[in-house]
Amino acid sequence: MRKVRPGLAAAGAGLAGDRIVAVGSTARILVAATARALRGVDCADLGHVGPMSRFAGTPDPVRRAAAVRSAGRVALTAEQTTEVDGARVAQWFVDQYPRQRYPGALLGSPHGGAAHLAVALGMPWLPASFEMTAHWPHGAVDRPRAALDHGAALAGRLLAGNPDLHVRQVHCPASRGALAGVTVALAGRWRALPAAYRRFLAERLAPGAPVLVLRDARTWPVLDAADGHSFQVGCPGSGLDPVDFHPDSHALRQVLRSAGGDGAHWELPEISAPPAAAEHGVEPGFELGAREWTSRHGHPLHRVLFPAPEVLSAATADLYRRWLRAAGKTGNRLVVECGRLLDPWQVVRAGLVPYWCENATRRSVEQVEWWLAGSEPFSSVDVLPEPPGVRSPALAGLPQWLAIAAFGRRRRALDRTTARGYPVTSVPTRRATEVLRAQAYDLPTPRPLAVADALAVLADSGTRHGLLIC
Repeated sequence: MRKVRPGLAAAGAGLAGDRIVAVGSTARILVAATARALRGVDCADLGHVGPMSRFAGTPDPVRRAAAVRSAGRVALTAEQTTEVDGARVAQWFVDQYPRQRYPGALLGSPHGGAAHLAVALGMPWLPASFEMTAHWPHGAVDRPRAALDHGAALAGRLLAGNPDLHVRQVHCPASRGALAGVTVALAGRWRALPAAYRRFLAERLAPGAPVLVLRDARTWPVLDAADGHSFQVGCPGSGLDPVDFHPDSHALRQVLRSAGGDGAHWELPEISAPPAAAEHGVEPGFELGAREWTSRHGHPLHRVLFPAPEVLSAATADLYRRWLRAAGKTGNRLVVECGRLLDPWQVVRAGLVPYWCENATRRSVEQVEWWLAGSEPFSSVDVLPEPPGVRSPALAGLPQWLAIAAFGRRRRALDRTTARGYPVTSVPTRRATEVLRAQAYDLPTPRPLAVADALAVLADSGTRHGLLIC
């Protein structure tokens, strides 16, 4: 039998989807977690561990060197970018879901709340984009202009074989640390509904089943570098503002120092256009493609726009609480997840209310505190802070995470394993599974929510905070 090299697709030339999509990227984790939950399986096998897990007490230069070596093993080479096939990536995403009929589908921006919402509705979630990392030989974390030049060459190779993609390059030392100086981060955003998605919807959706498109409406200063390639310095997920990436920013100097860079070398490309959709936005053509497909095939389409991740997180948590109580459960036990630390199946199995933080920044954690302060009290609060593996002035300290746990009336728990090396270590997704498996069973699981009921709850909870459903 003919053998296939690891990372290559069995059908022939080109890279396999699991080699293209960045290890540990949000969309990759969310598809894997949602697909497992729809099978009634948890995330115990999602074992991505970053290199920092073994270097909690070592000096920063040693940790940075370990991170660089690990990133080099999984990043794409310049030659491999020519083998990227967006259609194969889309097929890889849909192939992860069980072959069955679904009462609908969610598409769009990556968000942990989208995974939980999909599981409550009994639906798959499919991303509108995917993340990649590629080698940057002789790169430097403090030279965004050089990153732009190198990224433009890579984007040209990638777009030559993928005209249906838009490539957004993000240079953010605040969220990626030293890795921003050895690899470039590229988000491939589909400019039309991929053929694999169209086939999946046609074959797997029940007649008249609705399609929901979730869109992250955050904006950021963006440079349109070339046709199909755009560039941004920093990102909303960094916890910093665009002004914090200017050369005279004290926060930037702190970030570059911790990443092994020098603020004296920092020179931004000129951006004169108004802010555009940030890296997790949805391309207009993708949304239009979804609208045209649903119109032709007799499926209603609903758009859900959220101005910030915490808005959808809070609305989804409120939805779960009502859903659980309608099924005769208390709805009084909360788990606060962060980044890759989530497990939708264990949440449903234990009858928990999930609130997902995009990351460990102060802003994300503050929003949980505000939501908890305005909510009916919870008897139990478990907190899973994901260590980002970098140092940044925008990160929340452990006392702030402990303050969230303190909202629990009877149980207040901050996971010690994730806290032990915070913020410079890393932990695998399965750590969330290990923690949540210790929660008592609360069976049977509730019946799937009807879409109309879910949208009504989301609108009631989120409209005043800027959530738009149309």
